[in-house]
Amino acid sequence: MTTTAPLPVVPAAAPARLRYGALLAMMAMSFLLVTAEFLPNGVLTEIAAELRVTPGQAGQLVTVTALVGLFVAPTIGLALPRLDRRTLLVWMAVSAAVSNAVVAIAPNLALMLLARVLLGAALSGFWTMSITVAARIAGPERLGRAVMFTSAGTSLATVAGVPLGVMLSELADWRAVFGIAAIATGALAVALRMLLPRVPAENAARLSVLAETLRRPGIGLGVVGHILVVLGHFLAYTYIRLALERVQTEHGAVDAGTIIVLLAVFGIGGFIGNLAVGPIIDRTYRALAVLSPVVIAVMVALVIAGSGSIWTVGAAAFVWGFFFASWLLIVNTWVGHRMPDRLEAGGGIVVVGFQAAIMLAAGLGGMLVDTLGVEAVYPLGAAVLVAGAVLFGMSNRAGSA
Repeated sequence: MTTTAPLPVVPAAAPARLRYGALLAMMAMSFLLVTAEFLPNGVLTEIAAELRVTPGQAGQLVTVTALVGLFVAPTIGLALPRLDRRTLLVWMAVSAAVSNAVVAIAPNLALMLLARVLLGAALSGFWTMSITVAARIAGPERLGRAVMFTSAGTSLATVAGVPLGVMLSELADWRAVFGIAAIATGALAVALRMLLPRVPAENAARLSVLAETLRRPGIGLGVVGHILVVLGHFLAYTYIRLALERVQTEHGAVDAGTIIVLLAVFGIGGFIGNLAVGPIIDRTYRALAVLSPVVIAVMVALVIAGSGSIWTVGAAAFVWGFFFASWLLIVNTWVGHRMPDRLEAGGGIVVVGFQAAIMLAAGLGGMLVDTLGVEAVYPLGAAVLVAGAVLFGMSNRAGSA
């Protein structure tokens, strides 16, 4: 029988009451950042048409944010070892606002890619510090609840953010959607400054600390498994608009309105999954680390294989969203239990894994989509998800030993 490590101990005294205003601000930041990150997925066709590039080239708007994050996540603590983490998050929100504003007016793909560099830095800075800030807001005994708020923001982004962006782009223009995102994120920077407590920089993650953490039993295997799970998911999700355009109804191919509904179904599944899994995650994360990627793999394959039935694709999208939302909770809980003394290092490692996987997925997927079509991307994503599940299961065994 294995035992779980105690939850992280925060050096400063835990607050007497839960700061729901601060948690809601973190949830809002997660929502806006993730919406901005994957908004190109929902309006990929429109962006490509206006800029006169291929869908695969437009998909690199996602790749560049991940590429920047790959370098920012492990180094931001080293570069800013004394900066209060509340102030850091405020500046991350400002950077995201500027990025969205530039995308809204950029005349070409090159300038858009440069603007997305700022968003990549903001995303990685936020996710790297989110566990540390959540621990300060809620205290160690309520860390899981605080992380659930942040994850709920991500799930809400898929429920309402990306589908709403697609809907607004149909009503107005995709550039207007990025403009709205810029205004909202700028307002959030003010809210973060007012609502978050001070979070002094303590035990910033040096590169040597990251390397030592990876050498712990089972951690390296877990990180590789985590990267493969995220890679498999995003090989499919980055080009979900193209996959959904293949779906047939009794009247022929689906229209834009139906695609918006299917994207919302994915997000609703994610939101429900976040709420359902959150209360039990501390007891079940080891089993879910294997189960969730396998179920996602089956659903990814079903989106392509079942494209002749809108009901089949809708059900697959719901279950896919449900279990991928649980992955965000799984990997954060894994950090809390396996690296309780290395929260900032663990957060950096998780973000590096996410960003590396997203970058590879958008880049590799873009090439495959442009040459072989989306039908080749989805089976590959399913296979990679299964491989990730196997490695993460092995990592838990090694950690228990």
